[in-house]
Amino acid sequence: MKYAVVGAGAMGLRYGILLQENAGVAVDFIEPTQASLDKIRAQDNQVWKSRDHQERHQIKINIFSPEDYTGEPDVWIFFMKQMQLQETLERLSPKFKAGQTALGAMNGMGHIEKLQKYFDDEHIIGGTAMIATVLNDFGDVDFMGAESAGSSVYANLTEQPSQVMDNLLVDFQAAHLNPSYTENFMGTLLTKVFFNAVENSIATMFQSRMGQLMAYDGFLEGIARPLINEAYDAAEAAGIKLIETRDEMVAQVDYVSNVANPLHFPSMYQDFVKGRPTEVDYINGWIADLAEKHGTEAPNHRLVTNFVHLAEAMREFTPPVNKLAPDYTGA
Repeated sequence: MKYAVVGAGAMGLRYGILLQENAGVAVDFIEPTQASLDKIRAQDNQVWKSRDHQERHQIKINIFSPEDYTGEPDVWIFFMKQMQLQETLERLSPKFKAGQTALGAMNGMGHIEKLQKYFDDEHIIGGTAMIATVLNDFGDVDFMGAESAGSSVYANLTEQPSQVMDNLLVDFQAAHLNPSYTENFMGTLLTKVFFNAVENSIATMFQSRMGQLMAYDGFLEGIARPLINEAYDAAEAAGIKLIETRDEMVAQVDYVSNVANPLHFPSMYQDFVKGRPTEVDYINGWIADLAEKHGTEAPNHRLVTNFVHLAEAMREFTPPVNKLAPDYTGA
């Protein structure tokens, strides 16, 4: 199959490069952010790729603006920030063709409803990825972890098998994205949202690596579990069953923090230190809204949402230190 990756940020570049280099399939990149597009074009349509800050080299890619793109992919893979997606879809809408599939593997919630305006339900796939990646700069991506590190999960919106899904899983396995398939659409998406509601938001507030959160002995039971319990209460009130139990979710936070990615700064932190808005409204804020919509409450998620926005506002007075910068020498 042929793929068009929309958004040449950290995860968009990782997916596209792995599909292009490992699976050997055709990949086009569509970059709606002009500064990023200009930077990559100035590098002769090449991007820098590293792994764990080592072996930095350039890779040639096919990259286009939404308006310039004339390709006809089988699958559009969307890796945008939630707040950027609607405008990008409007710019791309003349390019969409009947029978094409949209895969949304973005952080947070809100994108599926937007995709439904342009793609029918039979051609929408939701996905989540536990794959640590850092965008050092436009056109400069750093894969964190070993070649086959991380995993990803996908579900059709119809919760029924499809030939496109079968083909996609073959390509994604060859790309070393370690895919798996479920027939629980919302449960699949919310598993990652609930994880990010703990790791991403708290690490961003305290400008810490995931592993550093564990320096507080009460992190798992005093912070992670109350947030997870509120999120699961909201999901259960909405009639949504997660693919992991509450205890399994706490164990996942423990494992990722201590073993899988202890040195990783989550994507929300990467936005925060670069002065960009975070996606907290689409993660913790979305959970709080879900709870209230279905007759329960999630006050901790509402508080975390406000704390992250407070931290954003405080950047004016206490600019954060970008611990991802090449010249940073601290912890």
